[in-house]
Amino acid sequence: MALAQTPADFPGRATGYADVPAIAVGAAWYPEHWPESRWETDLKLMKATGFNTVRLAEFAWSRMEPEEGKFDFAWLDRAIAAAQRHGFMVVLGTPSAAPPAWLTQKYPDTLRVDENGRRAGHGGRRHFSFASKRYRELSRRIAVEMTKRYGHHPAVVGWQIDNEVGPASFDAESVAAWHAFLKARYGTIDELNRRWTTQYWSQFYNDFDQVPLHQTGQQNPGLLLDFRHFTTATWTDFIQNQASAMRPLIDSRSFITTNTMYWNAGFDHFVLHRDLDIASWDNYIPNGRPDWVSNGANHDLVRGYKQRSFWLMETQAGHVDWGTINRALDPGQVREMGWQAVAHGADAVLYWQWRPAANGQETYYGTVLGQDGKPNLIQPEIAKMSTEMTGAAALLADTQPTAQVGMIYSFDSRWALDLQPHNKEYDPIKAFTDFYRPLRVQSQGVHVLAPDADFSAYPLVVAPHINVITAAQAKHLEAYVRGGGHLVLGARSGMKDDANALWPERQPGPLAALLGARVAQYYALDEDVGITGTINGKASLWAEAIEPSARDVRTLATYRDAGGWLDGKPAIVTRKVGRGSITYVGALLDPETMASLATSLLADAKITPIIAGAHPDFEIAERAGGGKRVLIAINHGDVAHPLALPAGARPVSGDWANGSVAAHGVALFELAAKAR
Repeated sequence: MALAQTPADFPGRATGYADVPAIAVGAAWYPEHWPESRWETDLKLMKATGFNTVRLAEFAWSRMEPEEGKFDFAWLDRAIAAAQRHGFMVVLGTPSAAPPAWLTQKYPDTLRVDENGRRAGHGGRRHFSFASKRYRELSRRIAVEMTKRYGHHPAVVGWQIDNEVGPASFDAESVAAWHAFLKARYGTIDELNRRWTTQYWSQFYNDFDQVPLHQTGQQNPGLLLDFRHFTTATWTDFIQNQASAMRPLIDSRSFITTNTMYWNAGFDHFVLHRDLDIASWDNYIPNGRPDWVSNGANHDLVRGYKQRSFWLMETQAGHVDWGTINRALDPGQVREMGWQAVAHGADAVLYWQWRPAANGQETYYGTVLGQDGKPNLIQPEIAKMSTEMTGAAALLADTQPTAQVGMIYSFDSRWALDLQPHNKEYDPIKAFTDFYRPLRVQSQGVHVLAPDADFSAYPLVVAPHINVITAAQAKHLEAYVRGGGHLVLGARSGMKDDANALWPERQPGPLAALLGARVAQYYALDEDVGITGTINGKASLWAEAIEPSARDVRTLATYRDAGGWLDGKPAIVTRKVGRGSITYVGALLDPETMASLATSLLADAKITPIIAGAHPDFEIAERAGGGKRVLIAINHGDVAHPLALPAGARPVSGDWANGSVAAHGVALFELAAKAR
């Protein structure tokens, strides 16, 4: 097996090919849906839309292998050749997300079984068992046949494995894999019993084969968290089953990825992406009303999977068809959301899809063309954006988003909090984005990091709720603080270990000694509680009474809770340790209070924005690298706003006029290189 490519192999450009565009723009194209006589017309229209990339074949298994072992690639040969004639880069998808009918009919054992024992039928997608050895063999075979044929095709620049993986299966093979996973993880059943505290409710197990496979219900918290560890390991192995076979057969400059979804909690994405070349994801706004800050946080999370540029493999050409009300984005917003992706590190923006199929489950999806093959109303806006991006490709090449703030996202912590929220309104994603919002707006750059990432480049690192933390992670964070970093822990931090068991020390568990304080008690709130001190405002939903144990701990805020348990107790404390500091925020804060806290934290870390005083409708980002600095300014507001540019900024393209950026406008500027 060839070694996985490192992030350095793709330094801030869409592919590892130096002779193709650094920015990819395009759409999912399904030539198998249409008469071949239509292909030339479609490709010419794509070219006129400013596209340079097409994605093919991720649902075409039945066309490529109409009968078991009988392959038909002649049509795909012609489709790729046609795309190449028009100058398109091609991304090919392996088709394991949608098995053909002959497969599920002949091998019903490959079908997914839900937690209630119901076996899926044919006709949808993702209806296979992720643990099925037979399904893996058949998926690997079609992937190998594809890569043997196209692995060195000059138009093919990348590969997408499967499509939006996620659902687990509870069939017999999955149960056997679960037991094998637990044995590998714990070694002995006695160790599992100890870590899960199975004497509780007489859950004690004599053998791994007795442990049930569940993802929901009133189960042991250790079991439910380990279910997520199991799905992570199983999906990672499922993807690598194809990737490891494909890699020796493809050009070393081609990437291998898999596309993921919005805040997907089905598995740990940091783990799944370790042996993939790049991350990619599918960004959709079902209600048509984007919260640009929250959406930017998800871009930053996806970039964080590999700490490098990513692909936006799918995004909506106006609207989707699976929301409650599938409202279209407003005029200008498709373009601004595309540029937002680039501002956060996307080197590719691909629309789903080019044209609706005549029938099928997604005929109401927004597309670039209508069913009549003529442009929809959104096409000119997409064409404008595409032309701008390809025109700016040379400037953006070899650049990455800059940030001085790092935020830790822990899948273990999210899962643990989802399992035991203690307040039905407690949403770990909202708790994360509530911290992210003022930090991103005020600093104009945030990188999202795994708990074991290198933090040394960030003066400020914030862990909004690292509820689950291992001893190794605690030591890693302590080293960051002692080395000069500013670490901020949010509420509920340091409660559990990676078996979802309570640490013997009170919060923040293994970081309590470093903090010089502990959480005396935590409280779910059904009404706001005031806080006062250096930070003034309100706590909502959750509050913790902090108890300092070291003399040098400073209390930044205390609670105002007349007659209540919290009154006068510390809510936010901080301590200098070594060359750095650690701060604990023991409550969820309302937006105004959180903004004040962010201002204080950024000032303490000496972090300043790229452009001070920018209107809050502006999203400001800098991409830098290769001796270049590029400023991207996006006005998400409904009216034009003035923007005071840094000295030496040179307008490059976009909606910049008379010192302002237009409503829903985008402007690019080249900045002077920073003095060394």
